[in-house]
Amino acid sequence: MHIKLKSIRLKVAAMLIVIIFPCILVVGLLFGDRNYAITSPIILLLSMFPFLFEFEKRRPKAQELVPIAVMAALAAIGRFAFAALPQFKPIIAIIIITALAFGPEAGFLTGAVAMLASNFFFGQGPWTPWQMYCCGIIGFLAGLLGQNGFLKHKWSICLFGFLSGYIYGMIIDIWTVSVFTSQITWQSILAIYASGFYFNTILAIATAFFLFVLERPIIKKLERIKIKFGLIEDT
Repeated sequence: MHIKLKSIRLKVAAMLIVIIFPCILVVGLLFGDRNYAITSPIILLLSMFPFLFEFEKRRPKAQELVPIAVMAALAAIGRFAFAALPQFKPIIAIIIITALAFGPEAGFLTGAVAMLASNFFFGQGPWTPWQMYCCGIIGFLAGLLGQNGFLKHKWSICLFGFLSGYIYGMIIDIWTVSVFTSQITWQSILAIYASGFYFNTILAIATAFFLFVLERPIIKKLERIKIKFGLIEDT
């Protein structure tokens, strides 16, 4: 699998995701649970940096961020609407759809905003920055794979959505292990990952299901918006 980073903006976003954000999350763990009130806004602001970087080179259009804001709001509302069904939620599916339509940077930003916004209902806490990063990185990967031709067909998109449930669980359980395990051992790590397997599987199934139902009609509408306004063009 050969994946190209097609623009400077995309390379900046990749550096943030691979290096900067993990460092921020680790520092947040080292300095205690209360730092989420600082960590979450930092991740949100930095996730916007690739767009601000691009805007420095041309006149920005207000409508360029409007579809992303709308999709982030839709993802957050979707999580709220299915609150009665633990883990069976469309939030990651909507993030993936946004990433396929607008690219990896938009995918990360949508994921971070959607999770932060929805947690005003579900509860903010030290888990919030990790959830923002989990959803953001899934959106980034979806956009990157989409741009490089790996997510062209519905079956591949649904398969990625299914795997995303486990990607989310794998990353968020790093925080769980760090916070709830006094002595980190292979046994304690395996126990936590095993306990989360059921919930991660539900999330995986839900994401694949909502992608199967929603991907085609929403993508068509977003593509029309892109063509009409000339949005989010790579440079």
